[in-house]
Amino acid sequence: MMQAIETQIRSNDPPETRQTFERLLREGYPLEDALKLIASALVGELFGVLKNESQYDHARYVANLERLPRRPWDKD
Repeated sequence: MMQAIETQIRSNDPPETRQTFERLLREGYPLEDALKLIASALVGELFGVLKNESQYDHARYVANLERLPRRPWDKD
């Protein structure tokens, strides 16, 4: 999972991953914590895909990223 996140950041694909990474660092999260938070957004998307037997939903992934540091499974 971490390798996938690092690849997304390095390749800037999708750009929202890198933007979120930079935002979390600016907010004071250590590198490892920022990566783990982004991984939780990806896990949330993958869970949605598996649970609903659906395809990857970029908008849902971006929404998960924008919620960070709240994780997809955190109650509002």
